Amino acid sequence: MSDRQSSNAYWQANLRIIYICLAIWALVSYGFGIILRPLLSGISVGGAALGFWFAQQGSILCFIALIFFYTWRM
Repeated sequence: MSDRQSSNAYWQANLRIIYICLAIWALVSYGFGIILRPLLSGISVGGAALGFWFAQQGSILCFIALIFFYTWRM
């Protein structure tokens, strides 16, 4: 493989990982925290509704986990 082909393959793989991480983060922060919040209100985590927990703490913890996943894969 030439350097240009190797570079293009690297960036295609890198962008695929970034898109997957962004989709997971959007699902957790917007999907669970905002859109699906009424469905998750019956489940309690630490005295708060699960939708509220995802909006306040879950999306942040997911983001930190995705940062570690991205650095591990790179």
